[in-house]
Amino acid sequence: MKIIVTSIFVDDQQKALDFYSETLGFVKKHDVPTGEHRWLTLVSPEAEDGTELLLEPNVHPAAKEYQAKLFADGIPVTMFGVGDIHAEYNRLMEKGVRFTMEPTTMGNVTIAVFDDTCGNLIQIMQL
Repeated sequence: MKIIVTSIFVDDQQKALDFYSETLGFVKKHDVPTGEHRWLTLVSPEAEDGTELLLEPNVHPAAKEYQAKLFADGIPVTMFGVGDIHAEYNRLMEKGVRFTMEPTTMGNVTIAVFDDTCGNLIQIMQL
């Protein structure tokens, strides 16, 4: 068994697609209409056959509440690995990304947290 798709709730699928592809650099893998919404996934350009990130509409009241509470409490919904966190932090800052935590070393990892503009906090980590 392996993880093939993981999802995050987003308040606007198109806005999320723009941010995750244009700002973060992920590559759109699937974009399939499913009625009012879309089956919309992205992958890392470094692993196009790897785990897909599903941009899931937060239309269910429980999803909206879950997303809002995690954001309010400063809890990231997922984590992405980077090779050089300081370079990635600077690259994203230049693109106008708002960080809630600058690169911070904790033991043998360095992490930073940013706002994805779609209702989530995302953590990046360098081992």
